[in-house]
Amino acid sequence: MQGAWIEDLAWPEVAARIAAGAPVVVPVGALAKEHGHHLPMKTDWLLARALAGGVLAELPVLAAPVITAGFYPAFIRYPGSQSLSAETFQQVMEETLDLLIEQGARKLAIVNTGVSTEPVITIAVRNIWQRHAVKVAVSDIRRLGLGLRGRLRQKGGGHADEQETSLILAIAPELVRLDLAKPDYGNPGPATVFARPVEFSPDPASGIDYTATGATGDPSLATPELGREILAEMVRELVEGLRAIYPESLAGSSAR
Repeated sequence: MQGAWIEDLAWPEVAARIAAGAPVVVPVGALAKEHGHHLPMKTDWLLARALAGGVLAELPVLAAPVITAGFYPAFIRYPGSQSLSAETFQQVMEETLDLLIEQGARKLAIVNTGVSTEPVITIAVRNIWQRHAVKVAVSDIRRLGLGLRGRLRQKGGGHADEQETSLILAIAPELVRLDLAKPDYGNPGPATVFARPVEFSPDPASGIDYTATGATGDPSLATPELGREILAEMVRELVEGLRAIYPESLAGSSAR
């Protein structure tokens, strides 16, 4: 059976698939978050759709609509960027999962394309476990494609960088402005064992928070070939992970 987006089905079809034990993937990807001068605000949404779509092409799972509003406080100084409070985003996640569980879903997996969203989602799925005794699996973007990070030529990065730009060149090349892509490594502070809240700012007076473009890394090195390779690896890891977690539903299965 072909995997499917819930939004493309009629409700009896969704009910039948859930009753048959189909896992439900819940993608999370911002629809309005700055990604430098060269990538669209909807970069995370594009990636979330591509990752979930890749899984649907391989496995008979359901994918919920992408959750497009989240906790992205590091980017709000850039016009157009949107962010919920951590408390509101946690509530969005929990209510979404609550309802899917009330509708019969017991096999749930989140594909999260954000970073600041990670701790909030961790709390949300812990609460879901305590409330429903359902363990929601979570895959965060920083866990995916690690084996290919050595292919990157940039000196460092993490946002709208060589990797992310390569991915969007593979997914939606018409939306990438490579003519505006240039190295911007920001103004990082000293490397220590301590982590501090990340804030991006276009104001040169903001010290370690300053990034002229809103990107960190070298997107000018991006290529669609690298993007396709990384995307395929990420999808492969998600597919293998879902098969391992839900073997009774997906072991050896293929939507093709």
